[in-house]
Amino acid sequence: MIARNNRPTRLRTNTAMRGLVRENRLSLDGIMYPLFLVEGEQIKKEISSMKGQYVMSLDMLAGEIQELMALGIRSVLLFGEPDSKDEAGSGAYDEQGIVQKGIRLIKERFPEVLVAADVCLCQYKADGHCCFFDEAGRIRRMKTLETLNQVALSQAKAGVDMVAPSDMMDGRVGSIRESLDENGFEHVSIMAYSAKYASNMYGPFRDAVHSAPTFGDRKSYQMDYANGREAMKEMELDLLEGADILMVKPAGFYQDIIRTARDHFDVPLAAYQVSGEYAMLKNAVDAGLLNKRAILESLMALKRSGADILITYFAKELKELLGE
Repeated sequence: MIARNNRPTRLRTNTAMRGLVRENRLSLDGIMYPLFLVEGEQIKKEISSMKGQYVMSLDMLAGEIQELMALGIRSVLLFGEPDSKDEAGSGAYDEQGIVQKGIRLIKERFPEVLVAADVCLCQYKADGHCCFFDEAGRIRRMKTLETLNQVALSQAKAGVDMVAPSDMMDGRVGSIRESLDENGFEHVSIMAYSAKYASNMYGPFRDAVHSAPTFGDRKSYQMDYANGREAMKEMELDLLEGADILMVKPAGFYQDIIRTARDHFDVPLAAYQVSGEYAMLKNAVDAGLLNKRAILESLMALKRSGADILITYFAKELKELLGE
């Protein structure tokens, strides 16, 4: 029961008081920044649909990591686009692939930086899909899992700290965990894209890595955005298979899923503020429609919902916003 003379505004009187009783806090320790790698030299090209975000060649990567470290950002999530794509997605598991080379560069020069890498095939397959299909259009699950195992294993050999399977194939976490363990990589953790929805928020990302499907869509393997309870089933399956971290993607439109997951599972929970969410906020701030502190508010909302780890393209802006 709340006393009749309780006055909540007494705890809002000044900055020090508000800080003292604040329930949720943002820290750069819990931030992960996505990076897009491409082959070539002297490339740092802005992504047209994601202002302030770039695709970059490996010779530009060290400078980028130094900038992130100076800002206090110590965790990155790597994506790559090969020079050429094929039906097998072979660039994804090539030991001389762009992501594998990026992992080695970072871990050799900046061993204190935590490196996670996306495990998927869409950027590497000519058809832009995350899996293989048979002639009837049905998913070839075992072939997909075998290929994903190769991807994760190649990244582990390169020195990755964490693999992040984003394909949404049934059983992929257990398959990858078994493959890593059998090959001496028990120390490599898995951050599973456990509740990845077939969202309309991925458009700018697909521009960055040219991964839009050439036929159909991804609704046969990514989740229906009308479903909430199903996300808990997906997360429980991933935990049983050996996931160390669970993820909800996208984040802002799915805070109910984050909250429910927080109530159900006592493990680290990540939220991916995806490219479309970034573009909407970024464009609104740049146009003067929103104050830039709306960025901070969006991230705090994810934290309040229960996320421990925030994967966001706003990582660089956050240090300044936290200091204001």
